Amino acid sequence: MSNTITNTNFNFPGQKNVYKGKVREVYTLNNDSLVMVATDRLSAFDVVMPKGIPFKGQILNQIATQMMAATEDIVPNWLTATPDPNVAVGKACEPFMVEMVIRGYMSGHAAREYKAGKRILCGVAMPEGMKENDKFPEPIITPATKAEQGNHDEDISKEDILKRGIVSADDYEVLEKYTKALFQRGTEIAASRGLILVDTKYEFGKTKEGQIVLIDEIHTPDSSRYFYADGYQERQDRGEAQKQLSKEFVRQWLIANNFQGLEGQTVPHMSDEYIETVSERYIELYENITGETFVKADISNIQERIEQNVLRFLK
Repeated sequence: MSNTITNTNFNFPGQKNVYKGKVREVYTLNNDSLVMVATDRLSAFDVVMPKGIPFKGQILNQIATQMMAATEDIVPNWLTATPDPNVAVGKACEPFMVEMVIRGYMSGHAAREYKAGKRILCGVAMPEGMKENDKFPEPIITPATKAEQGNHDEDISKEDILKRGIVSADDYEVLEKYTKALFQRGTEIAASRGLILVDTKYEFGKTKEGQIVLIDEIHTPDSSRYFYADGYQERQDRGEAQKQLSKEFVRQWLIANNFQGLEGQTVPHMSDEYIETVSERYIELYENITGETFVKADISNIQERIEQNVLRFLK
């Protein structure tokens, strides 16, 4: 379990600053490029868990890289290279302070809100008479404000985003168009692998030239929820839980152990055995969503491996 990367402290040539997110650490260089390291940290309910998950950073980075390549014909993205299994290098952008969440099915957060009696989510109406995991008539966009470190992301409506000037009306139109196009492509890719893309989130930024591009991760188990297509309808008809591949299984385990990131709650102990099962689930998702066998990178010294690969690339 010790062979994970949960924190980095690199000093690359031309490095200007470092931003540490919940899972990724972003190094800005003075040539307007970013070196983004996907760590093995696990975040749920906006809280970072005490232990890392073996191979999680590699899995997230490699899925995101493949999905960026599979969507670059419809939406431009920030990525230029992946010099290491855990590292992506790309153009520095000014991020929009909203996450574009899109939902094809009433699951997760939407289902919890629906059960609590809400029928409007982020200004969007949800039809009456739906069951958890039912398909929406049309995918709905339910944005969230991007939290500063330590704060929860919050639901927000399109109207509030525009009223508060978080995103201009013209830019928001582009974000909405890109979000729908990406979700459509992601749905098609998932279907070709026997999966259903249930919901996901996209993040966007603007280059210094003013181009809006896709940034961060895309269609990974941390940003998306997947169901197995086989047996989906039968499970719905019988009122059974869906067989899914996403981080939701971690959230459900935490909820069952009385943790939802609320004040006064303590993160339950995660045994090495449990962490091993989480790692196996991430590998399972990688293989299902990419259709490829997962090849484990050398983790004998992850920090050293990353540093050498990035330095070699920057030369």
